Amino acid sequence: MNETIVCVVGNVATPPVYRELPAGPSARFRLAVTARYWDREKSAWTDGHTNFFTVWANRQLAVNVAASVEVGQPVVVQGRLKVRTDVRDGQQQWASADIDAVAIGHDLSRGTAVFHRAAKPEAPPTAARPEPNWETPRAVDATDGAPEQLDAQPVAVT
Repeated sequence: MNETIVCVVGNVATPPVYRELPAGPSARFRLAVTARYWDREKSAWTDGHTNFFTVWANRQLAVNVAASVEVGQPVVVQGRLKVRTDVRDGQQQWASADIDAVAIGHDLSRGTAVFHRAAKPEAPPTAARPEPNWETPRAVDATDGAPEQLDAQPVAVT
């Protein structure tokens, strides 16, 4: 409920790593996000600091990332930000910023893309269910136990 949702625009820095896990498909890649600003002294755009995020994708998104995303491509990633800190070797402070992606797409302000809808996985075959008997039972004559002949029409046999 109190999650930090971010939308990040950057370049794919590492090839996506795809894995089939017991919980379903998973993919991850590193995303480089470089701030750019206008340098008035140089009268030109200048690159600022670069932040790196590990982007995680799961299920169908992971399958589509593995098939669509390559190093160097500009992408837009939306998802939940998770910043983790750890102490390594007993003294070195270490931090990582991960994004659990909800949506990933190519940045169309910097190029074009062709979209192909992913095929839906086929549903497992189900056992054939017998058709219910929809016929109304015929009324039985109380006198001899034989079905009543309602509107009996003579049948011509040829």
